[in-house]
Amino acid sequence: MVARVRVPAVVRPAEVFVVRIAIQHVMETGFRLTDTGRPIPRNVIHTLAVRYGGQEVFRAELGSGVAANPYLEFPVQAVASGPMVFEWVDDAGIRGSETVAITVAG
Repeated sequence: MVARVRVPAVVRPAEVFVVRIAIQHVMETGFRLTDTGRPIPRNVIHTLAVRYGGQEVFRAELGSGVAANPYLEFPVQAVASGPMVFEWVDDAGIRGSETVAITVAG
């Protein structure tokens, strides 16, 4: 799974900034049928966890009501420069992750 993460290039200490992530995933609900009438198994990203500075700063429990290629955004307060790690898992047990650098200066 591929994800696109957007964060500001530089943030000031204690500044609240917006994090945006779009994850490429079909998010199959389990309610659709194939052309031959067989059910397509449910496969959605059910958990997204984000750590910054070793602390979890965001967690989302997603369900079948979320569209394909889910997009989420959330605020985070700048603490220090370092990695922000995004990890997610879907119903098939497939895990994905992405890491971005947060630069705090000013």
